[in-house]
Amino acid sequence: MATRLGLALPQNKQYDLGRDVPDVARAAETVGYESLWVYERALFPEPATQGLYGIEGLPWPDDYRGVADPLVTLTLAAAATERARLGTSVLVAPLHVPFQLAKSLATLDAASGGRVVAGLGTGWSHDEYAAAAVRPFEERGQVLDEVIEVCRAVWGPDPVSYDGRTTKIAPAVVGPKPARPVPILLAAGNRKAQRRLVDHADGWMPVALSAESLAEQWQQLQDLAAERGRTEPIQTVVRTNARYFAQGYDGADRQPFHGSVDQIVEDLAAYAEVGLDEIFVDLQSTVRDAQELKDVAAAVYEKARAAGI
Repeated sequence: MATRLGLALPQNKQYDLGRDVPDVARAAETVGYESLWVYERALFPEPATQGLYGIEGLPWPDDYRGVADPLVTLTLAAAATERARLGTSVLVAPLHVPFQLAKSLATLDAASGGRVVAGLGTGWSHDEYAAAAVRPFEERGQVLDEVIEVCRAVWGPDPVSYDGRTTKIAPAVVGPKPARPVPILLAAGNRKAQRRLVDHADGWMPVALSAESLAEQWQQLQDLAAERGRTEPIQTVVRTNARYFAQGYDGADRQPFHGSVDQIVEDLAAYAEVGLDEIFVDLQSTVRDAQELKDVAAAVYEKARAAGI
């Protein structure tokens, strides 16, 4: 079976959201992409008080200035499409009130006919936590646990009730319900997070670093699932942060998914060999506009399928 392919929607500052999001979403679905994805960046600190990913001295990319809200972006895409799955990679769960997030995801799933995939993570930005988090940064793992529990409760049968540290729901009718159980995928970059995934989530959403590293992490996760007695399959979606160069990238230091369409497809083939369910490509950062994004995405999809990916 061919690997499912997805595309990230345009959220960055160079795009006209009301025009470009529906346009790219429709075009991607027409070409054949099976899923559409968004990410979350709440703000851009200036000056930065913390490096990118919490790494001292690593600057934030200019792309992070003015990233559109992920759920609003997905709503625009949902209204413009019929089949493509609508995923978050990732929502920073502790930046959201758990009950309201659960209800928003349920509403979007009901409206789209059961197409939402909830990719969740804990994030790393202290500035985002200071501005929006429901609990302190140090409690981010506990908040993610509660978000998952609240989602399961809100999406389940009425009456809904829940008694947690942040969320208190007295028995109540909560609707609309999702069209089907919304899958929850986690980034899960360390052992503790992997245990959370194996015990409480539907799937894994790693970021592509190297195909070898990805294969190693996937084997570790499967071994942990067997160790903890999980029998349900783990769904898998890999995020690839691509940088498109029309003339290709000839340097010896070329990173995966950096280069021409042919080079990006070559990397897709290597990652597809790992055997995960789905790979999606984020091309929005280095293309000029929505038209080039559509053109490059179409070329990547067609060449990938011609190569048997």
